[in-house]
Amino acid sequence: MSNDALLQRLRDDLGPAAVLTDADVTDAYARDMMPLAPSGKPLAVVLPADTAGVQATVRACAEARVPIVPRGAGSGLSGAANAIDGCVVLSLTKLNEIVEVDAGNRLAVVQPGVVNLDFRSAVEKHGLFYPPDPSSYDWCTIGGNLSTNAGGLCCVKYGVTTDSVLGLEVVLADGSLLKTGRRTVKGVAGYDLTKLFIGSEGTLGVITQATVSLRPLPQAPATFVAGFNTTEAAGEAVARAVREGLVPSLLEIMDAASIKASETYLNTDLGAGSDCQALLLGQSDAGGEAARRELALLEQICTDCGADLVYATDDLEEGKMLLQARRVVLTALETYGVWLTDDVSVPRTRIAELIRGCERISEKVGLKIAVVGHAGDGNMHPTIVYAPDSEDEFARAQQAFDEILEVGLSLGGTVTGEHGVGKIKREWLAREIGPVGIRVHRQIKQALDPENLFNPGSMFSMTD
Repeated sequence: MSNDALLQRLRDDLGPAAVLTDADVTDAYARDMMPLAPSGKPLAVVLPADTAGVQATVRACAEARVPIVPRGAGSGLSGAANAIDGCVVLSLTKLNEIVEVDAGNRLAVVQPGVVNLDFRSAVEKHGLFYPPDPSSYDWCTIGGNLSTNAGGLCCVKYGVTTDSVLGLEVVLADGSLLKTGRRTVKGVAGYDLTKLFIGSEGTLGVITQATVSLRPLPQAPATFVAGFNTTEAAGEAVARAVREGLVPSLLEIMDAASIKASETYLNTDLGAGSDCQALLLGQSDAGGEAARRELALLEQICTDCGADLVYATDDLEEGKMLLQARRVVLTALETYGVWLTDDVSVPRTRIAELIRGCERISEKVGLKIAVVGHAGDGNMHPTIVYAPDSEDEFARAQQAFDEILEVGLSLGGTVTGEHGVGKIKREWLAREIGPVGIRVHRQIKQALDPENLFNPGSMFSMTD
């Protein structure tokens, strides 16, 4: 089938308005938010309105041997949704229905194009809570969260996306519809195919629906902040909190560079002092006396570890103001240049070593590197700032990006905690999981997608 014939078939099956070919329009769908990741020019962007439209698209592309790159909102930071030359970008944004909220069984059925924040707001009306909360939760979509197994600030207590998913509907490479998982609390029948597709970054199939578990709406959070004059002291406080079994709903860390950037951007003083090298921000959503006890223990740990500043509040607005300093870091760094954010996870006892490693890399490459991250689970986001019009600085930023991954692996960590592998960390995935791991990945891909239809070249190559 020729490209012209493919486009005509797609228009016939989905309607002319659902098939975009104007280059000025399709270019907007060609890449995500990761500047390092390569991208190509798609043949077309297709926006089906339902599962049947996804199936029709897959069947037509399979017959024409044209690759498909599934896409959500484009908020990703790994290039996993980036187009390759001549592909069809399959946008799921029009599959945006919350199909069902079953409050009695604390579950919901949702399509991939629903925005994370919209979904959270909808289930809150039923007194329920959907925990996954990526930083882009106000515009990222559930489908993208599923495809990358996204995390967020609340992972320390509630886990990543996969921990809230009961089942999926997935369009396979032959156009058939696979249903995985269950609606029950327990269920161990067969292979866990649900978890196989979550985090597969669109390389195995196209997710068109998810059944997710919900939790009772937590209590309004109480918030604490602690400032330290050494990174090591902050790291020790995190390690002690873990050892003593504390599980706050949020525990974040900011290094000196990120603190300064946020204070400047917000035109405020966080009260940490000019010598502050690390700031811990925590929340407890246990409510009432339980939250006060939890934060009191965290405060005592921070004090014992040498914190110069320890402050807690159960005032919601004050808590939001404190947490705002963490949420605006990336925006704040834009005042210095453009940013390139990394994503590594290390054992929680080695967070301080990673931050120190980033400081050494910053001095070596001559660029600002600010480190923020989810201290409660060890997922760090070192962010490199460079001049947008300098090829030399961009090259040094790329060097720093790779050296940070090297440090993360050397500390017993992993090259991605929540952003995914995509098209920028393929070689690093191979290093991390080894030749046997890559072989198994290829065997699974070959079994489910023998023609390499879905997102070819993302995560790993099918050949050495």
